[in-house]
Amino acid sequence: MPDSPLLEARDGAVVTLTLNRPQAMNALSKELRNALALAFRRLEADAEVRVVVVTGAGRAFCAGYDLKELAEGTSGDAADSAASDLAASMADFQGPIIGAINGHAITGGFELALACDVLIASENARFADTHARVGILPGWGLSQLLPRLIGASRAKEISFSGNFLDAQQALDWGLVNRVVKPEALLEVCHALASDMASCVPEVLTAYKRLIDEGLRMPLGPALEMETARAIASAAAAGSEDVAARRAGVMARGRQEDSS
Repeated sequence: MPDSPLLEARDGAVVTLTLNRPQAMNALSKELRNALALAFRRLEADAEVRVVVVTGAGRAFCAGYDLKELAEGTSGDAADSAASDLAASMADFQGPIIGAINGHAITGGFELALACDVLIASENARFADTHARVGILPGWGLSQLLPRLIGASRAKEISFSGNFLDAQQALDWGLVNRVVKPEALLEVCHALASDMASCVPEVLTAYKRLIDEGLRMPLGPALEMETARAIASAAAAGSEDVAARRAGVMARGRQEDSS
């Protein structure tokens, strides 16, 4: 439906979710937050879906919370149940989530981007955290995730000033993986998603879990966890399957070398 706040397109094991409120810079209305949460819950329950790409329609990725709704008192506060459900549903999705940042990602939209596993930015992407300017504290992980990603000092500069970070600086600071031409953004993200989806499904989800859980631990226990899971993984893998997959990896490498 053209008026739906969230569009969904599927290509094999890859699903693209497009925030579809371009007239409002894809601001997170309660309806859109609910739609995103429901979509991630449904996709997590679908064994055929392995990777999700999230992007925005029009010139913005997401301008944060819908200020009109907030002013009218129709969407609740910044920690309402729709926001909590969305945060939980994205955290519970076991496969990779790629953020295709096509334009402005502001405050709540910045937090939505940080909830993704990998960020690819258009040259038009711009990031800003305006919590301190608006007068509220973040509640969706921005204060903890951003410093871990780019360092505390850089995160403080962004959050304490409310200034915009352009795509190139975001790349230089390690916030995004790469910057591409606007017209190439979805093609690049879909190619990366297809590469991820072609990996062994149960190992792909276990690897994401291994990284995410390890980042919440001190290094020593995290390394012990990795060792234990590696041993279990090796014991569960059939030698013939591993050999066949290794041959496939080598053939893929030769194909890439010749292209």
